[in-house]
Amino acid sequence: MKSKKLTETRVRDFHRDGYLIVKNFCSRQEVDKLYATATGDATIRENALDLNDLSGKKTKLSLWFTPGNDVFGYLTRSEKMVHAVTQLIDSDAPVCHFHSKLMQKEPRVGGAWEWHQDYGYWYKNQFMFPDQLLSVMIALTPANQENGCLQVIRGSHKLGRVNHGFSGEQVGADQVMVNNALKTMELVYCELEPGDALFFHSNLLHRSEANLSEYPRWSIISCYNALSNPAYNEQSVSWKIPIDIVPDEAILKWEADSFEHADFLKKENDPALKETGWEKSVNVT
Repeated sequence: MKSKKLTETRVRDFHRDGYLIVKNFCSRQEVDKLYATATGDATIRENALDLNDLSGKKTKLSLWFTPGNDVFGYLTRSEKMVHAVTQLIDSDAPVCHFHSKLMQKEPRVGGAWEWHQDYGYWYKNQFMFPDQLLSVMIALTPANQENGCLQVIRGSHKLGRVNHGFSGEQVGADQVMVNNALKTMELVYCELEPGDALFFHSNLLHRSEANLSEYPRWSIISCYNALSNPAYNEQSVSWKIPIDIVPDEAILKWEADSFEHADFLKKENDPALKETGWEKSVNVT
């Protein structure tokens, strides 16, 4: 089945708001396959990173750079994903994959994400143009206010990059600017059903609460970069390799393949998490 294009109205909505929700972007069968792999693959589990929030609760994620010949790689490289990103990203250059991350918020223990912009992290990688960076979250389980769904400040991508410092083991935005943004713009809870997609700009302010519910909140987030957007402090190379697109049908046709050789991120190799004198001088609460 040919991937459908986003309408011009939906593209305009994204550029106005900084985010866009597309319902039923992935089928139930696709989600079942993705979630079964996410929860059952030992290599993904062994390469998960724990990041503490301000309260000490842990947010767990597994992050890799090169999209492989596996169910997550095929989702990242699928026609429907790449075509939608191409419509929304601010460049005519080919689309590349920066990284994907499996977000794992377990019941009662999954930590919060503090207010931040993705470009608050990626600025440290020295990407030049935030308008040429874009993330796509696919919900693998229901995401709602009870289990800590993503919150966004509508239109906050137009603020440009906000100063960031450490917030627990995370990088958090200047809380004064966040408070000013909340006085000025609308706070939106992005509640998603499994298979829904959330596209969002790299400068959109967003956060999520800890998961204190009885239900997991898992999602896969693929982050994309335009080939025209250089990164001068990034050791991985997928961000500058145009995506080898596969048909949407590949997601369901995929058969078990090992993640053993995937290039997972190690905490010590992330430039955004290496403290500098500037970061130590910033108090984000």
